[in-house]
Amino acid sequence: MSGFRRVDGGMVTGRFTDHHVHLQLVDHALLAGSRLGRVVDLGGNPAWVAGVARHNSGETPDSARESAGSGLDRHVSPELWSVTVEYAGAFLTAPGGYPSDRSWAPAGSVREIADAGAAASAVDELAAIGASCIKVVAHSEAGPVLDDDSFRAAVAAAKSHGLPVVAHAEGSGQAQRAARLGADRLAHAPFTERLTDDEIAEQAASVEWISTLAIHDDAHRAIAIDNVRRFADAGGTVLYGTDMGNGPTPVDLNPRELDALREAGIDGIRLLHALAPLADDPHPLFLPDGDPAGAHPLTHLEA
Repeated sequence: MSGFRRVDGGMVTGRFTDHHVHLQLVDHALLAGSRLGRVVDLGGNPAWVAGVARHNSGETPDSARESAGSGLDRHVSPELWSVTVEYAGAFLTAPGGYPSDRSWAPAGSVREIADAGAAASAVDELAAIGASCIKVVAHSEAGPVLDDDSFRAAVAAAKSHGLPVVAHAEGSGQAQRAARLGADRLAHAPFTERLTDDEIAEQAASVEWISTLAIHDDAHRAIAIDNVRRFADAGGTVLYGTDMGNGPTPVDLNPRELDALREAGIDGIRLLHALAPLADDPHPLFLPDGDPAGAHPLTHLEA
């Protein structure tokens, strides 16, 4: 894979990717000192997160009005610019669906979708502000979920813009439903039920999973780890993600997530693939003995 090379005593890689974060729920300025080079925000106020992404790319708003709309200071430290922020924008959910009733959900971060037309319109609007993916919610244990037509309409609109669909699938049958309706990726490795081997094989053939193993209680963690182990063995793609902001998660590489992935059999090169290190990163890391948990900024002596 690209993004790493072996050296005496270890390995040099680009900084890593966290495929599931919520930057409005953490001190996102801490990313500047982290071992992450790219994060994917999977649910926030679209204007706010677009502003963070724009500043981190090194761009500045063209006007005070645009800056005010993002809720950010125009003068952002250049040190933040080196972390790439990709984002979905708002959660797309059914009227009254998760997380519309959650106190942690920032204002403007949830878009309630009444029908297929509303789903397509919402996706078009998110694409227009620079979303890199679309987040669809199918959480049947916390309220109503999008009907099949609305889900399919969101998928079709996303495809027309070249955007993948990431589904929060929680509750009996929701992981299989999300895959059947065209989701490209699950925001969480399935944790509410043990999938059958046949279901695992179907998932591995069509859907990527973001890990988020460390956020769960013991029972759900065990289910998720078992599912991930069999999914990876079936050839499925597992991506490192932490649901950063869900509880006291570090704004950095999360050692508890690495431990859980290893428990699921994701280690060595498979773990590096999950971490998706940046290629040609100007801020490379040194991994002593090739272990991401010990990663630190590369020094000239280690190069």
